[in-house]
Amino acid sequence: MPVLNNLQGLTKTIDSIKNQTFKDFDVWIIDGGSAIETQTYLSKLEAPFFYQSKKDKGIYDAMNIGISLSKGEWLYFLGAGDLVFSKHVLQTVFNNSSNINARLIAGKIIYEGVLKPFVYSKNKMTKAPFWSPFIWIVNGLHHQGTFYKKELFLNNNYNLEYKIVSDYWFNIHLFKNKEKCFLIDETIAKCNSDGVSKSGNWSLYQEEIDLKTALSLPITRPFFYIIAAMKFLVRKIIND
Repeated sequence: MPVLNNLQGLTKTIDSIKNQTFKDFDVWIIDGGSAIETQTYLSKLEAPFFYQSKKDKGIYDAMNIGISLSKGEWLYFLGAGDLVFSKHVLQTVFNNSSNINARLIAGKIIYEGVLKPFVYSKNKMTKAPFWSPFIWIVNGLHHQGTFYKKELFLNNNYNLEYKIVSDYWFNIHLFKNKEKCFLIDETIAKCNSDGVSKSGNWSLYQEEIDLKTALSLPITRPFFYIIAAMKFLVRKIIND
């Protein structure tokens, strides 16, 4: 869990994890050098909560550090302010994980916030996962709704070249490699739609164009540019 000076959000996230009926996990909080109030709070946490506090290179660098420190078989990424949807989420997921022939498990998330993401239901701003070639158009998995086998990160961590949507890069990389994803009809988390990756700034779409081109062929760049421009305009219309 990456964090930087969001003590209020961090405490809510930690409380939602403490509330889980499933207890066989550890939690690494990677603090990028927050103010003393946050570090004081972190220092008082007890196992299974652990933390490291030092300056990093951003969200995905913090997530890579967390990957290296984690001892678990499965990895799950939350941001400060994200909430595990109910106390039974982890129990539901991992009761069946041993019978699943896949290295990814993904469920639904609910967005909360002022900004509306590109794909949402009007009533609950719910995003359901998908795992199909349509992932080249829009990200089918959200990291707050997805559980990854740690072994998936043995040869590739999050690519720090992409500051905003490196999780999208990683998901397309896995899809290209024909990884299986088990989709479940469960809501996994509530997360904030007002974060950097949901801001709708053109820099986000520029990263999308770059990463998709890098994972395919240079000739595809004009196509990805058109798709990004359409998404950018729709986002503006939805939120203006």
